[in-house]
Amino acid sequence: MSKKYDRWQKAAVWEALATRRVVVIAGARQSGKTTLAKQITGQNDIFRTLDDAAMLKVAQEDPRGFVKHSRGTMIIDEIQKAPLFLPAIKQQVDENNSPGQFLLTGSANLYSLPEVTESLAGRVSNVRLRPLVTGEILRRKPNFLEMTFKRTWPMQIRGYDKAAVIGMAFRGGYPEALHLSKRRRRAWHADYVRTLLARDLEDIANVRRKNAIADLLEILAAWSGKFMDIAGISRTLPIVKSTLETYINLLEALYLFERVPPWLRTDYERVGRRDKIYATDTGLLAGILKWRLDDVVLDSDRSGKIVETLVFNELSAQAGLGYEYSLSQYRDYKGREVDFIVENDAGEVAGIEVKAGSMVSSDDCKHMVWFKNNVLRDRPFTGVVLYTGENTLPLGKDMYAVPIAALWA
Repeated sequence: MSKKYDRWQKAAVWEALATRRVVVIAGARQSGKTTLAKQITGQNDIFRTLDDAAMLKVAQEDPRGFVKHSRGTMIIDEIQKAPLFLPAIKQQVDENNSPGQFLLTGSANLYSLPEVTESLAGRVSNVRLRPLVTGEILRRKPNFLEMTFKRTWPMQIRGYDKAAVIGMAFRGGYPEALHLSKRRRRAWHADYVRTLLARDLEDIANVRRKNAIADLLEILAAWSGKFMDIAGISRTLPIVKSTLETYINLLEALYLFERVPPWLRTDYERVGRRDKIYATDTGLLAGILKWRLDDVVLDSDRSGKIVETLVFNELSAQAGLGYEYSLSQYRDYKGREVDFIVENDAGEVAGIEVKAGSMVSSDDCKHMVWFKNNVLRDRPFTGVVLYTGENTLPLGKDMYAVPIAALWA
């Protein structure tokens, strides 16, 4: 049985229920949405799951009767199975504008579904729930971004060398898989993918070529941390471009992959405009690619990919807790790159480079130095090289090497 974790987004759900008529907790299947919803449920609340075939049939036959209630909050689990009764919810909350009437969970992005024409704009608050990140597993506060802008990281963090960090990445963040043995975790990830392709995909699209989707899933996992290149991906699959883009959007709608947009507040000629794509769980990434831990530790390309993806998952979880931070990346036509750009609402900027190794030098932040001097100029900037060493070290003016464990320490 999986443990219960105190999710960082719990406070955001409570706050949303106090101010909005409808709250949606959205995220990949098995990321903990139902558990979080049940933790928030009170005695006067009503819980209904559309994973129950009988319940789903009732909802489809009489949507207005299904959503009608006069007390507490109605929690409807897996709303993507019956998106056509969103208009019934809209009618209910338009007749009564009190907050906290509905708490919906969804394993697919509702607004990507062709049947959904009702946005519930002004009535709904969307809360993204990701698989567990290390700080939640260790029951730590999400304070890395605050530390970064204040430059108050711990001076030394021990116990997280390269092998340990990659081992944590292989574990991933799906609660059911966390404490399984390596062999059983790999089997869990394989079953998870099969279930998604056999059942969950049918909730959002009529896909006839499921083998092509399975192949694409593996290709996108291998592309985690790379810039999106539809032409490059299409060369490995016999699928026309329009269908390929549709399939990629479907996998994103299931919250298996996510894009990081380019930083565009500068000269259009100089900046690449392509998104980067990342797997949203490193354990699932390793499982899809059938990687072995010992092999990855010794392979610089694969270890770099999984560690950068781990950092993305940690950063996006913290940046997504409110509206204070935005996350992007930078690359120009000369190949100068910064893995992640974080901006806060005060206009301050942080650049983050990721290294899987335990050695670091000033050369590792040369692109951030260029970015600071030539793009930002007078704006406050902090450059960080996250690495698997133990010590926080200066690398030049406004540049620092920081142990990767500062993300959760």
